[in-house]
Amino acid sequence: MRKFFRDFKAFITRGNVIDMAVGVIIGGAFSAIVTALTNKILMPLINYLLGGGNGLEGAYTFLKRVDTLDANGNVIPDLANSIYIDWGAFITAIINFLLIALILFIIIKVAMNASNMVKNAKNELPTKDEKKELKENGVNLKNRKEVVEKTAELRAKKKAEADAKAEAEKKPTTEELLADIKELLQKQVK
Repeated sequence: MRKFFRDFKAFITRGNVIDMAVGVIIGGAFSAIVTALTNKILMPLINYLLGGGNGLEGAYTFLKRVDTLDANGNVIPDLANSIYIDWGAFITAIINFLLIALILFIIIKVAMNASNMVKNAKNELPTKDEKKELKENGVNLKNRKEVVEKTAELRAKKKAEADAKAEAEKKPTTEELLADIKELLQKQVK
């Protein structure tokens, strides 16, 4: 029994479980906000555009209709005893889904852009070896703009040197060797 509770405690105290719980709670609150936005702001606007009245709230397709009389003697459908398809609720759920998806997409897009900006900023900073080399070249390491510029120049110079070295060490392909041999043979024949 102790092992069970010890394992349960380890499971509960994991960071990702707590993060997931926080995500579920925030998701529930976020869903409530979107539902309120849909039901209290968007749906009245849609109902107004559809000509007033109940709009989507009254969008039913009755499969079996049971009518009752209201206090004024008017015939109205008894929704509790009728069988119907509630198109308005379905359309409202679709609108809720699209709003949640749109807002989550925007949030994730902003978070990814911020993450990329941080990653790019880190990539601009020099490594320890580059700092040492920059300091030897007389670069003020406290001036961020100068450090970023000189680091980019230093990296471009090193890349050019590495490319030149790789080109110099590049072995000719079989086709290039055969072409050179053919060219030499043609010169000897002439």
